[in-house]
Amino acid sequence: MSLLKETLDRGGFAVTAEMAPPKGTDFAHLLECAKAIKGRVHGVNVTDFQSAVMRATSLVTCKLLKDEGLEPVLQVTGRDRNRIAIQGELLSASVFGIKNVLSLTGDHTVVGDHPQAKPVYDLDCIGILQAATILASGKDMVGNELKGTPEFYLGASVTPRFDPLEVQLFKMEKKIKAGARFFQTQAVYDLETMREFREKTKAMDGKILAGIIPLKSVGMARFMNNNVPGIHVPEDVIARIKAAEDKVQEGIKIAGEFIRQLREENLCDGVHIMAIGAEENVPAILDAAGL
Repeated sequence: MSLLKETLDRGGFAVTAEMAPPKGTDFAHLLECAKAIKGRVHGVNVTDFQSAVMRATSLVTCKLLKDEGLEPVLQVTGRDRNRIAIQGELLSASVFGIKNVLSLTGDHTVVGDHPQAKPVYDLDCIGILQAATILASGKDMVGNELKGTPEFYLGASVTPRFDPLEVQLFKMEKKIKAGARFFQTQAVYDLETMREFREKTKAMDGKILAGIIPLKSVGMARFMNNNVPGIHVPEDVIARIKAAEDKVQEGIKIAGEFIRQLREENLCDGVHIMAIGAEENVPAILDAAGL
């Protein structure tokens, strides 16, 4: 059983942190950041060509993290592989002892650094969950028997601040039916959004990890409000960042306070910290949150 699954199943407050593979072969910084949170998180979620940008793969990064004694979460998107390659990657992950999988449809290639690349999208998020569930039953997607059966703890994404929210709730139900057991949310900055979301999902069979992206500047907050669907940074939070002499440290402090509040009110089953290019700040966020 994966550490993440064990923690969530027993009702513990799970903590995962996101890390992006390098654009190249030098993993020194990533591994240094990972070692700094070893024993403090229940999973390290490795992005899969995040924002359609070419990098080293999530699979090889997960293997390196596991070799260092951390618990990896393999991200798999449907953008770059067909169902044959996706099933093969899932089996390969199982061979390496990687059990946690986060399924995503993936951003279109036009937003990345290889806009001329052809997207695949043979399987979307739900299709990947279904594929992993079928493999875990001992067969492939066309019914062929497997020699050795993988074990997966499956997750997916959700956006708590979505209009209408019922669309996200409907998708959550479909993802749960396809095999998802935990959900990582889009970044959240206000408690009221999580209160409403907790109330409307309390009957669902899925654990919720609230997304935490520490703010680095007023410009970052404004950009997300104006350009990232489902994210809302309240004006009082922006005012705190604006007034702070050290805006990065204030963002870390705000993130820590928010995590404490989420935990105290039992508004989620854990948190997923996305430092986005500043993974070295994750220990400070954990300190600020008392984790």
